[in-house]
Amino acid sequence: MSVPYKHEPFTDFTVEANREAFEMALDKVAKELGQDFPLRIGEERIFTDDKIISINPAKKEQIVGTVGKATREHVKKAMQVALHAFEDWKQWDPEARADILFKAAAIVRRRKHEFAAYLVYEAGKPWKEADADTAEAIDFLEYYGRQMVELKNGVPVLSREMEKNRYHYIPLGVGVVISPWNFAFAIMAGTTVASVVTGNTVLLKPASTTPVVAAKFMEVLEEAGMPDGVINFIPGSGSEIGDYLVDHPKTRFISFTGSREVGERIYERAAKVNKGQYWLKRVVAEMGGKDTIVVDKDADIELAAKSIVQSAFGFSGQKCSACSRVVILEDVYDEVLKKAVALTKGVSVGETVNDMDMGPVNDQAAFDKVMSYIEVAKEEGRIVTGGTGDDSDGYFIQPTIVADVAPNARLMQEEIFGPVVAFSRAKDFSEALEIANNTEYGLTGAVISRNRRHIEQAKAEFHVGNLYINRGCTGAIVGYHPFGGFNMSGTDSKAGGPDYLQLFLQAKTISEQL
Repeated sequence: MSVPYKHEPFTDFTVEANREAFEMALDKVAKELGQDFPLRIGEERIFTDDKIISINPAKKEQIVGTVGKATREHVKKAMQVALHAFEDWKQWDPEARADILFKAAAIVRRRKHEFAAYLVYEAGKPWKEADADTAEAIDFLEYYGRQMVELKNGVPVLSREMEKNRYHYIPLGVGVVISPWNFAFAIMAGTTVASVVTGNTVLLKPASTTPVVAAKFMEVLEEAGMPDGVINFIPGSGSEIGDYLVDHPKTRFISFTGSREVGERIYERAAKVNKGQYWLKRVVAEMGGKDTIVVDKDADIELAAKSIVQSAFGFSGQKCSACSRVVILEDVYDEVLKKAVALTKGVSVGETVNDMDMGPVNDQAAFDKVMSYIEVAKEEGRIVTGGTGDDSDGYFIQPTIVADVAPNARLMQEEIFGPVVAFSRAKDFSEALEIANNTEYGLTGAVISRNRRHIEQAKAEFHVGNLYINRGCTGAIVGYHPFGGFNMSGTDSKAGGPDYLQLFLQAKTISEQL
């Protein structure tokens, strides 16, 4: 009998033994920084002259590592290797494929602090965020392995007298996985293993600012028994290899997590049928959000303020689920704002090798973009805390609350992807929901309320893929909160949910006359 699925627990860093263990992992990883990692194409390990250099965004002079940089020639070779590997891999017993995921999960679990430490250095994540990212990676490995075991025999369908019918799933082919930097381990691992446990082979292009943790994960998969050629590791420049990967006639599907701009480009290019292509490419895309917390007039004010601050400034607001808009009924607007400002002023910001609440933003481009929105904030609202940044040593921006912003202002409409949250007033709950829905996105949202009628109204009318009641709008857990959004937030793929793996499979009906 299989053990029921339970998500990987988070580390309690208030326990001194846990702090000491994590500090040891940080010291261990610090001694390993600066390594060079190869491309992985089939059985080949290719060290290139041209490198992707990963730096610590909290300490710009610190090189985390270098990774090979794939060219189009590398990609061409990787595609041929993946096509060849697919012919064998698709024949594997699904349980055998799942066992590799379970083995990889066990390896990462034993080295959990080590991987979290890499995220502290490479992604600038605070301890808790790095620990949660690693736990989520383990969850994806465990959950998708179990889901594949459930799916392996297909789904029962009706048979008639003198007829036997079967409905089952087969893999698609070679897929391209383009993973993001903000969940450099969890989403990279989850999108990759979902693609391969279903019997497909993959060309993995991780984000260029966080390729080292992906290279370390490739080592884990090798140790777990993943055959050469099933996952081909080809970090590279999006401008050089991105379009080529999407356009290739043998690419069967693209799994993308990233910006709306890039997602739209991929969706458009994938729709074109190229010479030698005899299928319509499938696109699984998660493209961001403009997420709102609505605070009702009878809400728990302490809970509202805490939920806003945690959701807005966790990992410097660099989550597609981050709270970047708060809509508060005018009866309690000033009180909620005051408490949120007080909490925000207590948020510690600094180099994340130390146990900080908040670290840097991702890179210079991110810093410049967020600071440009702070300039916009001076015109569109009232900055009540934060509003400053310093990129001399790392890319640090103080958590920023902007009050009295109009619902249609740029701060309320455009995805900032940084530690900036805009506050707006509503005269009643219905208007608050109208403001919450007046965005092109539809990923997450939250409602803080004690009014059951309003909660039920929000369930029906708040148009987001993940709606949370009386909690923050971030922190989806694999298997508990299937994650994905509406509208321009993507294809609502519901990662970590019961129907995610079908996105990487095609259904086949076999009907036999007896």
